[in-house]
Amino acid sequence: MLKQIPNIITSLNILCGCVAILFATSGDLITASFFVFLGIFFDFFDGLAARLLNAQSEVGLQLDSLADVITSGVAPAVVMYQMLNLSYFHEMQTLTEAFSLDGWNVSFKNYLPLIGLMIAIASAYRLAKFNVDTRQTTGFIGLPTPANALLILSLPLILQFQYSEFAETIILNRWFLIGMTLLSCILLNAEIPLFALKFKTWDFKSNAIRYVFLILCVLLLILLKFLAIPFIILLYIILSLFSRK
Repeated sequence: MLKQIPNIITSLNILCGCVAILFATSGDLITASFFVFLGIFFDFFDGLAARLLNAQSEVGLQLDSLADVITSGVAPAVVMYQMLNLSYFHEMQTLTEAFSLDGWNVSFKNYLPLIGLMIAIASAYRLAKFNVDTRQTTGFIGLPTPANALLILSLPLILQFQYSEFAETIILNRWFLIGMTLLSCILLNAEIPLFALKFKTWDFKSNAIRYVFLILCVLLLILLKFLAIPFIILLYIILSLFSRK
């Protein structure tokens, strides 16, 4: 039974992803974001549980990737689809009306928002490569899907909890959202070596880059709140590049 604990945790990740998709399709992007964050939390601890219990298996590896496709691939793709819908809706109504508790019902006349679903495709392709890429045993090649999901989900959270006219103008610009979609798809599959937040030991010398990154993340979150997330992703990429030199 103990050997199944990691798979149970992964299953909770899948459940969170499915619930997030349901909320995202109804227009409640804030609740959807919460469930994606919760799913990413489970995603971090299923691997830790597998190592602690010595319960690593091929089935667990495949299940973990399938969970990531749902929670960190499809869910943020639906959120981006809705954000593109919202950018059109914003041209006609105020942001307050758009973020009503009942969500929104947009009659969109073209297929532009479907571009957001490219995130799901790019995430699935990235995870398929990860499963067969022997170079990614101790680190990553390309932005991990959970990090990309956080980047996408930061957009509605910034609008909701740190609203400003400047943020509204930038984030609700459809071309900005299209650019973010394309950028995320590129980062997911780019040949960029990135370190993993996996601690095999707890000493500072062998984990200096990880400790520095985590400390800076905490400081940024305290100072900037949700606005910190895009900067944290950028910091992650920069530190990874410098750590390879």
